[in-house]
Amino acid sequence: MADTKIITALDFPSKKEAFEFLDKFSEPVYVKIGMELFYKEGPEIIQKIKERGHEIFLDLKLHDIPNTVKSAMRNLASLDVDMVNVHAAGGKKMMAAAIEGLEEGSRGGKRPLCIAVTQLTSTSPEMLKDELLIERDLAETAAHYAYMAKEAGLDGVVCSVHESKKIHSVCGEEFLTVTPGIRPAGSSKDDQVRIATPAYAKEQGSNFIVVGRPITQAEDSVEAYRKIREELK
Repeated sequence: MADTKIITALDFPSKKEAFEFLDKFSEPVYVKIGMELFYKEGPEIIQKIKERGHEIFLDLKLHDIPNTVKSAMRNLASLDVDMVNVHAAGGKKMMAAAIEGLEEGSRGGKRPLCIAVTQLTSTSPEMLKDELLIERDLAETAAHYAYMAKEAGLDGVVCSVHESKKIHSVCGEEFLTVTPGIRPAGSSKDDQVRIATPAYAKEQGSNFIVVGRPITQAEDSVEAYRKIREELK
């Protein structure tokens, strides 16, 4: 089984808090920069974090008409991030356009990994049926979205741990699953619905786990990170 990597979510309101957190670490870590931080600080924070040697998953969840997504991804590729994402609900043409934009923006170099969000880990079965009017269950819906993403040329998907194994069975072991909603035993669920421990995520074949508050809000963030890394071993 391949190693499961930790992506730490830098869900901070500004660069001040983000860099105070990163200053605690003596080694490079893989971090996720979401809408809150990117919309506050802009592309400059990407450059400063890359200069420190960290890998970056830029989590902006693009979802628009294909041409707009292509143009946006062309620009994001120039930021030298390591991973970006779109919403699979935008369809195969939109996802294929995202790859085209990334390849153009990378100018012949290595493009960022591109993954698609299947269903958010805050989505419950009741919400899927009653609000989104999707009659299929979460696992089947996520696997279908993942298969579309693979057909469009993407590298993987964002899904809950509980769909990871099924998605690998449908799309192959090389197709990446990135799983949020990770909570060490005894942690608060916060606003997540479908959660799992790091060990269970590894057992289910998650290639990357995304961990936020259990690390960033821990009394000792470095120790919390280390314990999760040890659990994955």
